[in-house]
Amino acid sequence: MNGRPAAVTALAQGLTTAQAAEAAGVTTRTVQRWVHDPDFGAEVRDTRKQLLQNAAGMLATGAIRAAETLFRALDDPDTRNQIQAARVIFDTLLPLRASVEFEERMAEIEARLGERQ
Repeated sequence: MNGRPAAVTALAQGLTTAQAAEAAGVTTRTVQRWVHDPDFGAEVRDTRKQLLQNAAGMLATGAIRAAETLFRALDDPDTRNQIQAARVIFDTLLPLRASVEFEERMAEIEARLGERQ
């Protein structure tokens, strides 16, 4: 991949304009010009969103194994490992629960707003 799509991907991954230009096989000035194009900016945002969604999917897959590992650690004969596992579970669970509740409330608000229109 080269040209504009390569620059979009590079910038979405957090590379600099110079690095994006190198990846795209164009000059830094060309990438700088593209950056000022609203459509190009939208492409970068959409690509970044897709990259983050892909990463979240991969992490979700690993989350099951990670949770199983934590639960096994709760049965470890070393109480320090048990305490550490319990701490990680609680430290993770509470923000996750708040996030899920927030998303549910936002969906409800959006649904109500949609009914008004």
